[in-house]
Amino acid sequence: MSEAINIQPPAQRAFGHLASRTRGDKVIWALTVLLVLVSLLAVYSATGSLAYKNYKGNTEIYLFKQVMFILIGMLVIYFAHRVNYTFYSGIAKILYIVTIPLLAYTLFFGVSMNEGSRWIKLPLINMTMQTSDLAKLALFMFLARLLSKKQDIIKDWKRGFLPVIIPVALTCMLIAPANLSTALLLGASCLMLLFIGRASMKHILITIGIAVIPILFLIGAAIFRHQSGNDEDTVSKKASTGLFARVDTWIGRVENFIYGGKEADNDEMYQVNQAKIAIANGGLFGVGPGNSTTRDYLPQAYNDFIFAIIIEEYGFIGGAFIVFIYLVFLYRCIRLYKKCPYAFGAFLALGLSFTLAIQAIANMAVTVNLFPVTGVTLPLVSMGGTSFIFTCLAIGIILSVARNVEQSEGQTPAIQ
Repeated sequence: MSEAINIQPPAQRAFGHLASRTRGDKVIWALTVLLVLVSLLAVYSATGSLAYKNYKGNTEIYLFKQVMFILIGMLVIYFAHRVNYTFYSGIAKILYIVTIPLLAYTLFFGVSMNEGSRWIKLPLINMTMQTSDLAKLALFMFLARLLSKKQDIIKDWKRGFLPVIIPVALTCMLIAPANLSTALLLGASCLMLLFIGRASMKHILITIGIAVIPILFLIGAAIFRHQSGNDEDTVSKKASTGLFARVDTWIGRVENFIYGGKEADNDEMYQVNQAKIAIANGGLFGVGPGNSTTRDYLPQAYNDFIFAIIIEEYGFIGGAFIVFIYLVFLYRCIRLYKKCPYAFGAFLALGLSFTLAIQAIANMAVTVNLFPVTGVTLPLVSMGGTSFIFTCLAIGIILSVARNVEQSEGQTPAIQ
């Protein structure tokens, strides 16, 4: 009897080889793939009319771009998960030191969009990058490294807590003038990690008390402006220069959230109201894939408000399913934290999962008007960009920790 000949196509053999070298938590892999598939459907639906208008009938242009970002992102996840996570401890300090002047440069000389300097233009590839995405990744690497080294003295204010909280405060202060919402979410994620890292509750509460002071000032300013009936345009002119040009925007968002506003005179209220219409149209089961009508009226339907389009097309059931995916993702990362034998890997995986889950919750809360309008995207679902790539890198690092946990438990052979 002659031997069977392997006639698999080269692409199939390459895919099989790649799959055989893929390690880490299979549930996290599956959730990631599921979210990017949802992204393809949602982005294609949300950008169809926009692409038809901007590209003379070519409705697939944004879909092709999203496919490209997804392919690059999956490669980033694969190669990042193949790297032993201890490597990230080695580069954490250097990477964090690099991001500080980069954030400062962005603040003073960055590309201005939506009245805030949040981006720098990358040479050669003609793309903009939000430096806060790199800073978040670097900060969590550095914070995980510090926490793992200071467990014995973490409850000491001077030797333990201050050296850990100062990098967090510095990063958040550099991000805040251009992107307050990202700074607040980043600070909240870091404080949660410090709490799990056995930092003193008294020290954490002191930090929260200090951070709450400017937030209370914003709320007070919003209430005062609304009650005094100040002309928003007049206030805007007074706050339109300098590093704090965004202060009036923050006050306006808080005022709109508390009191509402006139849609005709307020772009943010228009976005919120259109999102509400999309949710109302969706009902329990939705209007069906590709049948959204609000996408033609809702600004940033493919980005900040993509969750509204998902609810409109797939209903409350579809929206609840997306929430469920992020919750399961967070649960698997918490489970990974409990199983990881080394402190750095445990803190790194948990910190990165916190920031992704909190970002997702914030984005969805804005869509359903439970939170003031922010500029954060829905991780892995909103239309791709450098933010999408950094999200994939974070997931790759989490899977690197999971891969090494599997090896330490003897579930898989070590990868050479």
